[in-house]
Amino acid sequence: MNNRFRTTTAAIGAIAAFIVLSSAASAQDSASAPASTDDGKTLDTVQTTRDGENVIIVTARNYVPQGSATATKSDIPLIETPQSVTVISRDQIDLLNFVDAQQAVRYVAGVTGENYGPDLRFDFIQVRGFTPKQFVDGLATPVTTTILSNGVDLYGFESFDILKGPASVLYGNSPPGGIYNLTSRRASRTFGGEISAKYGEQDYKQIGMTVTGPVNDMIEARATVMYRDRDAERAFVHAKRLYAAPTATIHLGDSTRLTGLAYYQYDEVNGDTNGFLPVQGTLLPNPNGRVRRDTNLGEPDYNRYTRRQWGAGFEADHDFSSSAGVTVNARWSDYDEFQQIIYGGFLGADNRTVGRFSFPYAEKVKNFSIDNRFHAALATGAIEHKILVGLDYRNVRNDAAYGFGSASSIDLYNQVYGQGGPFITPALATRYNEQRLRQTGVYAQDQIGIGNLFLLVSGRQDWTKSNYIPPFTPVTATGPTVKQKADKFTWRVGANYVSPSGFAPYVSYATSFEPVLGADLTGKAFKPTTGRQIEGGVKFDGRNMGDDVKLFGTAALYKIDQKNVVSTLSGPQLPVFGTQSGKVEVYGGEIELVARIREQLSINGSYSYTHSEIKQSNVAVEIGAPLPVTPKHKASLFADYTFQVGALAGLGFGAGARYASGSAGSLPGAFNPVVYKSESATLFDAIIHYDTPEWRFAINGSNILDKRYVARCAGVFNCTYGAGRQVIGTATYKF
Repeated sequence: MNNRFRTTTAAIGAIAAFIVLSSAASAQDSASAPASTDDGKTLDTVQTTRDGENVIIVTARNYVPQGSATATKSDIPLIETPQSVTVISRDQIDLLNFVDAQQAVRYVAGVTGENYGPDLRFDFIQVRGFTPKQFVDGLATPVTTTILSNGVDLYGFESFDILKGPASVLYGNSPPGGIYNLTSRRASRTFGGEISAKYGEQDYKQIGMTVTGPVNDMIEARATVMYRDRDAERAFVHAKRLYAAPTATIHLGDSTRLTGLAYYQYDEVNGDTNGFLPVQGTLLPNPNGRVRRDTNLGEPDYNRYTRRQWGAGFEADHDFSSSAGVTVNARWSDYDEFQQIIYGGFLGADNRTVGRFSFPYAEKVKNFSIDNRFHAALATGAIEHKILVGLDYRNVRNDAAYGFGSASSIDLYNQVYGQGGPFITPALATRYNEQRLRQTGVYAQDQIGIGNLFLLVSGRQDWTKSNYIPPFTPVTATGPTVKQKADKFTWRVGANYVSPSGFAPYVSYATSFEPVLGADLTGKAFKPTTGRQIEGGVKFDGRNMGDDVKLFGTAALYKIDQKNVVSTLSGPQLPVFGTQSGKVEVYGGEIELVARIREQLSINGSYSYTHSEIKQSNVAVEIGAPLPVTPKHKASLFADYTFQVGALAGLGFGAGARYASGSAGSLPGAFNPVVYKSESATLFDAIIHYDTPEWRFAINGSNILDKRYVARCAGVFNCTYGAGRQVIGTATYKF
């Protein structure tokens, strides 16, 4: 960490602390902060008798969401938010046994995951055709140069929110398809928690615990830990993960709260090649037969991936009154990964001899983010306002390097490992990225309520500065350092009408931007890539149907236009030379429903149609092509039912089906003269579970018919099978 980085972070941290402490000292009229209702248990269970019969009721109070701070950085309900938002609650995650974020989007409209099969390191997600940026507790994560995900484990979070469409007006540089935000488990004043153990196919073993409660009258705390040890569908692959996340909230009086949040995660994956199978034998015929799903073309005793990451920060809240307050949210993050792999690169003329390469890669990311915001609610006659004003700042350092070399060949159908060894790891001699990024943003938002009509107006000005050394240069080279600036104003405006029946038609317009490093062929610096979306639809909140019926649904139509796209990008966020003439168009429709009826029946359903097309490009063959891994059709439905009365009380079962049409694996170009389309697939899931007040037993199965299909072929030797059958049993003790 250089001196300028230290000085900047220390200064901003001091300013933030001063704001909070000064606010606490000067507040005259304050209201008590609401206590958390999360006692560490989800799918809580109550046992009683009714007319002499045994009655077991499994409650899931957060299964159907009401709000999402991700969409507006405020307490505006989802029904009043004129933009599509999906909230996957902890109750949904536990019931459907989602292991990672890319599994959690299986029943979400317009969002796809698992595009590289069951990856054990990252979450590969696409939202409306674009790769979303990841946030944790509203702050950007230290994602890598090549993948906009840091793979932090889903077990540590109480909700997973997906904001669809441009989000730059609140979060700064981001793609036009949207972002996703994970909200950490928080401490509660009520003691409670759970201990869970899982075991399943591929020798899947996991133990996790979360416990929360008061320490004294001022402090409540929570500890969350998880350890996982598993094999994979690919032969000779073994992975382990350790995750720990402590948190505590200190009440500094009735109106001021300081919450400390931290996490640490260690990952180790041995033997993996991350796919890299040939198109002949997977998507296309091979005279030697079909390639097995568990084929490993690497070196199990040599291939290794390790990652350490941590984040530590705070969230400080002060209420000036019941209608106004300030929040300061900050986090320091550190990310460090290393991999050495031997992988298949080309297929010989005999259609079975695989030529291989050796590729070591290392990357370190340091990140500091802070978000200061003031909120207030006020009325001017019959008009009500919810005002938000904020300033955020981000400072990122990213260093990545790689090596490359050839390795011995291997038989595609009869792997014999160790030939050509011992293997020498090429030196990390070539720079992949060396970048410093600073982003400052000032934003304001006003929700104007006039009876049942709500108008949302938001605007933001961003200033970004980047210093980088061009990639693909020797790591020993110290320059030249290229400096680049990008300033951009983004905005959003929307309106919706919330009828007494629960229906809320809405319309909105929003813009986005992303800086692009590099210059065109004339030497002129690239402009930021910009996006815009118009969206209209209707939302429905069914809570007025009765206390025992919770239902939320959204139907939306949208159109996204992205321009200033550099068609010749060699990797995300990397400086390149090319022509900034690209335009992308995406439009479609989505229907999404989540329901919980009489604490017995749970429903998750969705359908989406997505049309994507490259409208302009300096690469002629790209024009008219769809965006990669963006299926035109995606449909899913899952229903779960639990008996409440009689001998079967507490027993439940569920089943689901999900379909995705085939999609392009890449864009056409010099390195991909032929674009391969993945196979469409219909997959079935099932669950059976039994609950008592203290225990929950469940068996979850996904792709239970074990359908084999190719999820993606990004190139002639970059094909991956989709996730096969996974059956996991879970025993959870609740206290």
